[in-house]
Amino acid sequence: MNETEITSLIPIGVALVLSLTTRNVIVGLFTGVLAGVLMINGPQPFAALGIMVKSHLIPELTDSYNAGVLVLLAFIGGFVALVEQSGGGAAFARRINHWVKTPMQAQIAAWLGGISIFFSDLGTPLIVGPVFRPLMDRLKVSRQKLAYIIDSTASPVAILVPFIGWGVYIMSLIYQEYEALGIEESEFTAFVLTIPFQLYAWLAVLMVPLLAVLRLDFGAMAKVDQAEANTANVESAIAAKGQITNEQKDQADHSSTDQVKAFSHPNAKPIFVWGPLLVMASVLALMLVPLGFPLEQVSGTDFRAGLSTSYFFAAVFLIALMSIYKVRGFLSSIDIYLKGVSGMMLVAITLLLAWALSDIGRELGAAEYIAEVAKAGLPAWMFPMVAFLLSAIISFATGSSWGTFAIMLPLVIPTAYGIEAPMYACIGAVLSGGLFGDHSSPISETTILASTGASCPQIEHFRTQLPYALYNGVISLVGFSIAGITGSSLIVIGAVMAQIVGLILIKKMQRKKS
Repeated sequence: MNETEITSLIPIGVALVLSLTTRNVIVGLFTGVLAGVLMINGPQPFAALGIMVKSHLIPELTDSYNAGVLVLLAFIGGFVALVEQSGGGAAFARRINHWVKTPMQAQIAAWLGGISIFFSDLGTPLIVGPVFRPLMDRLKVSRQKLAYIIDSTASPVAILVPFIGWGVYIMSLIYQEYEALGIEESEFTAFVLTIPFQLYAWLAVLMVPLLAVLRLDFGAMAKVDQAEANTANVESAIAAKGQITNEQKDQADHSSTDQVKAFSHPNAKPIFVWGPLLVMASVLALMLVPLGFPLEQVSGTDFRAGLSTSYFFAAVFLIALMSIYKVRGFLSSIDIYLKGVSGMMLVAITLLLAWALSDIGRELGAAEYIAEVAKAGLPAWMFPMVAFLLSAIISFATGSSWGTFAIMLPLVIPTAYGIEAPMYACIGAVLSGGLFGDHSSPISETTILASTGASCPQIEHFRTQLPYALYNGVISLVGFSIAGITGSSLIVIGAVMAQIVGLILIKKMQRKKS
């Protein structure tokens, strides 16, 4: 088969179509790999699955790099589960609550709480949301605003950190392509240099305090906050007359049959959050600094071994703390840890299938075909912008940013290399596009968890967050068009400045109308 035939895209096309139609990335990736096996080995439907396992899945599992990634993910999953079930997050948030007196301070406090639990994008909504919900209700900040805040401090923060699950997952995909292309730069270095190009993540995180300080809301959120203020006035008037009914009280309290409560314990302490992180950083430094880190490049094997060790000792430290303060017994903690390890299974399966699909696409010549098409009809400077748009569309439709990365990075990295487009900007465009689509999607896991944690209807969270996501998405799109020309990491500063100026102008327009 000619390496530059359009048929080389069939496995990726099958994976994409089924991911979109079933809204399940694993189904799409599995079928795409199977389609590729049939193309390579001929129409042997009964033998294809065996060939797929023997020649594509097992070799990926036995590869030393891939095995190291999966082991590291297991350590991360166990540690995150322990922190989520330690009560430390609730204790940390309660400590912050003592200093909060105004709606602006409440929003900043929830933002800081979300950032502090950076190690778990899925845990953040279910820890921060229930803890800050009573405070937000007391200060008349809408549940929709709380959902937006915790959604903006979950995956947008996690994707910027190289040593947690997001970073490890992304680096493993980068490594796969770099190794095939013969690029000697380590995947860790590539990820770090890509951080300034993760424009949407930076904009999403920084927009929360900007809106709070400016006392600004727009779109559907502005209408919700106005209704919140009106409700507060009505509630005060009714309370003054002593005529509040049960139905009115339920409405005023935003009662929900689906409220989620974060795990809390009277003996839990904030040290349950920052103590293990300090241990993790110390162990990691002890293992990597003698090797030259961070001034010198450290091998991926040493980096993963150091991370695995640091996560293990951080977990041991947290288990000891919970036992000392009588929050959880030793066996209970071990059970939670093992459940966290098993909870990473879907991530491991996604990675395994993504690696296999990447190898099959490379064998069929998919990346070479896309690169040739791009060279013929797409200027190199436009490629980051196109990568951002395609990633956003896929992520919005599937509700999965991780699945989007698994599909797009194996295509974008070789193509960027082939047409000499700025590599870090292109990788950043995929990550930003995947995050933007995930943030904008009504079916994404983070949208569901954020609305659950804040106890507001899912469609309300989607409706009120969408204008903010689109605002940052447009700025990101323009930023990637400029980054494609300049390749400069300073584009993140320009994007943030554009965000600030735009919000100030919106504020001034609102004042004129009022």
